Amino acid sequence: MKPLLFNLNSDTPLANKVADRLKADLGELDTRLFPDGESYLRVLSDCKDRSIIVFCNLYQPNNKTLDLIFLANTLKELGAKHIGLVTPYLPYMRQDKRFKPGECVTSRPFAQLLSTHFDWLVTLDPHLHRYHSLDEIYSLEGHVVHAAPMIANWIKNNIQQPLLIGPDSESEQWVSDVAQLANAPFQVLSKVRKGDYQVEVSLPDVEQWQQHTPILVDDIISSGKTMLQTVQHLHSAGLSTPICIGVHGLFSNNAYEELTAKAKVITCNSIPHLSNQIDISDALSHAISEHL
Repeated sequence: MKPLLFNLNSDTPLANKVADRLKADLGELDTRLFPDGESYLRVLSDCKDRSIIVFCNLYQPNNKTLDLIFLANTLKELGAKHIGLVTPYLPYMRQDKRFKPGECVTSRPFAQLLSTHFDWLVTLDPHLHRYHSLDEIYSLEGHVVHAAPMIANWIKNNIQQPLLIGPDSESEQWVSDVAQLANAPFQVLSKVRKGDYQVEVSLPDVEQWQQHTPILVDDIISSGKTMLQTVQHLHSAGLSTPICIGVHGLFSNNAYEELTAKAKVITCNSIPHLSNQIDISDALSHAISEHL
């Protein structure tokens, strides 16, 4: 029997690509809000004894998580055999430590919530910094898809002499993997953060790379301040216009406009955005197929 894929108010083009590659049936839902703001949800497809894929991109999770839990609970009550969650962006991973007394380490209760309602999870490069794997906080069967091969392939097809640059130590895992796959040199800079929107980045040693195109690679572009300051240093050093590549382009406030004024910006289509140029649908579909 074919798997059944429900797209819960999410990225329709990417969800449809995944469904096509898996030859999955598309499930039907009836969702709306009552006048008081509460959610109404009805599953219109027969899901008894079927393997279910719930596609829900959890970017901006507070607007989606409650309906996601309602759907997972309803599918189980209706007799679904297995229920997996596919979220290209997995939120609540960056708060992985109690930095100040009394802070909620939000990654932990969020992981417990999803683990309670789903049998497996497929996501793209979650922000694993102090956690080494999803298994440290998730009790479901987690599968991480890595964007490095797709980014490296884009670089090989589009840039003749790349120099990969990681804006901080947290980005080294991404930069080193991509550089090796793209057969390109790389440097990782040091960063001192002075607040949510204030950072200082070390000036890279670029004397020997004047003929190369600098490519900044990071897992998440949010405020963009780290990349922006690095781009400004590269401009001052006389390098060509940099390319900023992010696995997940969050682009808070006017981050995208500030970056594109000084650099070319490329992202994976894990979060829908006009910067999307690296397609992840094949890699997601391959990972999902291993759970069906």
